[in-house]
Amino acid sequence: VCVAGWGTDEKAIVSVLGHRTAAQRKQIKQAFWDRYQEDLIKRLESELTGDFEKAVYRWMLDADDRDAVLANVAMRKSLDYHVIVEFSSVYSADELLNVRKAYHARYKKSLEEDLATNASGNARKLLVGLATAYRYEGTEINAALAKKEADILHDAVKDSESHGEEFIRIVTTRSKTQLLATFNAYRQLYGNSITKALQTDPADEFKTLLRTAIRGLTEPYKYYEKILRNAIQKRGTDEDALTRVIVTRAEKDLKHIKEEYYKRNSVSLSQAVAKETSGDYKSFLLALLGDEK
Repeated sequence: VCVAGWGTDEKAIVSVLGHRTAAQRKQIKQAFWDRYQEDLIKRLESELTGDFEKAVYRWMLDADDRDAVLANVAMRKSLDYHVIVEFSSVYSADELLNVRKAYHARYKKSLEEDLATNASGNARKLLVGLATAYRYEGTEINAALAKKEADILHDAVKDSESHGEEFIRIVTTRSKTQLLATFNAYRQLYGNSITKALQTDPADEFKTLLRTAIRGLTEPYKYYEKILRNAIQKRGTDEDALTRVIVTRAEKDLKHIKEEYYKRNSVSLSQAVAKETSGDYKSFLLALLGDEK
């Protein structure tokens, strides 16, 4: 109602939509359609502008559909695959499957088809493997296998061109608990973390994507904290990354990410966001963070 008939009331949009669950937002969209025969998301898109519009638009999409849109934009606009690696690593097997279904429904082709078309080399194999993974989610680990695969990864780090396939096989097929055991074994055997070992060449896209995948698979809260920290500390805030993390995690694990952020930066995420943003966009993010000023 806040966008129908008498101009846009941004404060009402923040106070209503910023405090509604996914189920409630769905009901609001349906009620708007029933009353005005108009798609609320499209109406909001046409009435709002800038970062505020982008944040509200993404918030109003169903979660799986939102990730499908983010993946498509990442490929179409920037060939930046980190967003796809992010959810392919952090999400559960069923969550990831649902994103792939949403992508298929929205774009009439599969996510892996688009990845195979747009990416190349080992990066393509890694992306397709991550996006199509359906991992075992139990807690069992095989300690002998963890040590064996830590050795394999050590060889692969030294020569990722020749041993890239082994890296891809291990990272895209093993359960998260098994991978954690493997990476812990790597640290014990070789004295440093595998992500540090992969840090050698920032221009190496394959290694950079591997590092993103490993962090998402094993330390999701720390991973998201770093994305937020980089977004806020960047010269000229990275609003896109800021919006993405807050909107996609608000109904999942934002509480833990906020705790991680405070632990790492000695300032609350809400304070940092309030300092670096302004206007309706700032109000909306603070509403999602549960800390309006």
